[in-house]
Amino acid sequence: MKTGKIVWTGRILSALVFLFMLLDAGSHIAKPAPVVEAFNRLNFPLDLSAPLGIIAIVCAIVYAIPQTSILGAILLTGYLGGAVATHFRARDPLFDTVFPIIFGVLAWSGVYLRSAPLRTLLPIAKNQI
Repeated sequence: MKTGKIVWTGRILSALVFLFMLLDAGSHIAKPAPVVEAFNRLNFPLDLSAPLGIIAIVCAIVYAIPQTSILGAILLTGYLGGAVATHFRARDPLFDTVFPIIFGVLAWSGVYLRSAPLRTLLPIAKNQI
């Protein structure tokens, strides 16, 4: 695959991750009924919803800026790791627990494909796959 197509694939993946994070953050700040129900079910105080939304926005913005995208991916990994731990502790269904992991893989795939220095640092050869 040519470098231009690789970079554009990474940009598209990153844009999808960014938009989802904004949607997630917005729902935490707006606190619609499903968010309130989820916080109650997970035994989280509802007053933590808006701060979590702000954290998600900050992580997403850092991720979206090309110069800080790797730091953003690291921050998103931490944020999503907290989601995995929360769902695991609550013994939620498998999909609810694994979705943040899948989403983290998408986030790292996006930044990997759009960052030549990262691809140089972590090369994936065809014979390694």
